[in-house]
Amino acid sequence: MLTGFTPPYTSTGRSSLAVAPPWHYAGQVLSLSFPVDDEAANALLPFGFGRSIGSCAGHFCEWQATTDGSELTDPVYAQYKEFLVLIEAERNGEHVNYCPFIYVDQDISMVRGRLQGLPKKSASVWMTRSYNLDHIAAASMRRGTVFGASLAVKDRRIAEARVTLTGEAADAIGLLARRTYGLIGSPSLVGGPSPGVPKLVRADVSHKVQGPAFAATGTLAFFDSPRDELALLQPTGPAAASVSTFALTVSGAIEA
Repeated sequence: MLTGFTPPYTSTGRSSLAVAPPWHYAGQVLSLSFPVDDEAANALLPFGFGRSIGSCAGHFCEWQATTDGSELTDPVYAQYKEFLVLIEAERNGEHVNYCPFIYVDQDISMVRGRLQGLPKKSASVWMTRSYNLDHIAAASMRRGTVFGASLAVKDRRIAEARVTLTGEAADAIGLLARRTYGLIGSPSLVGGPSPGVPKLVRADVSHKVQGPAFAATGTLAFFDSPRDELALLQPTGPAAASVSTFALTVSGAIEA
């Protein structure tokens, strides 16, 4: 009998690209909250979801993920970087997030994300790392330290950020502050090509741990691309920002 949570299927299931949850994540997150054109944001929300409140959040992330701890000793399976943008909206009287775009550099993460309704695409993501050392190369967490980040898709840079720490504590932004929703697609070639009917879902998240969060001021810019429409959410003003550490566990997805 062939088995596995995701393809490829084998008699042992060991070749599956992604195994079943729970999935545990920890990492460093560079977050930016920025104003955005309401009309552009609303055009990217699912019908009936709610309405944009005029702001978005962008997150550059460097994650380490595991199921049972084994991936931590074989880090090529555990580590990856990603960028996501979230539209902040009011839904049934609650402020929530919706994820229209997300990019990642690891195939395992891509599959896990799509199962949570996150439309992950392959990309190159880079961000400044911080080390707890008193040295010019360490980017230590103190007032005046500058962090940078970039996103490139198909060899084209389509996003870049630059933030400067203020020395103050930061409030939670975007993903770290509110529930996040996405669409699980159901395209099929069986009986003829069909996009199916996407389902609105959110991840079933538990055991969230917020580490130190350092406030910053920053800039974020999106650039045009032949196939990616991230620039539709171009910031219309300056960004509030933070650099923080964060951990969470995903045990499944909940249909909204």
